[in-house]
Amino acid sequence: MKFLVLIYGNPESRAVWDTLTDEQKREGMAGYAALHEALAARGELVASESLDDPGLTKQVLVRDGQALTTDGPFAEVKEQLAGFYLLDCDTLDRAVEIVTQIPEAPFSVVEVRPVRDLGAFA
Repeated sequence: MKFLVLIYGNPESRAVWDTLTDEQKREGMAGYAALHEALAARGELVASESLDDPGLTKQVLVRDGQALTTDGPFAEVKEQLAGFYLLDCDTLDRAVEIVTQIPEAPFSVVEVRPVRDLGAFA
């Protein structure tokens, strides 16, 4: 089964990151690298990316075949999507277990969502 793990950042979690020393930031990033390596070795990692500042976002609407864009961010919400993991693991419980290993998880909100298999419609 595939699961999308969505990591949300907020002003407080960004402020925590900004207060860390360079060494603490390196340690945090090493935690991500170790998790990435472990998930890849188990065959559970499909993809993982960190997302840039929401202010750099473009919203795209397609109307009458034309792309209309506006600058972001768009939602008046406290949390913004900061990164994700696409996992291929046996159960939702395993996906939740993996979330506990994400270095940023204690400072942010993390959502685990099953990926719908649309292969039956092909």
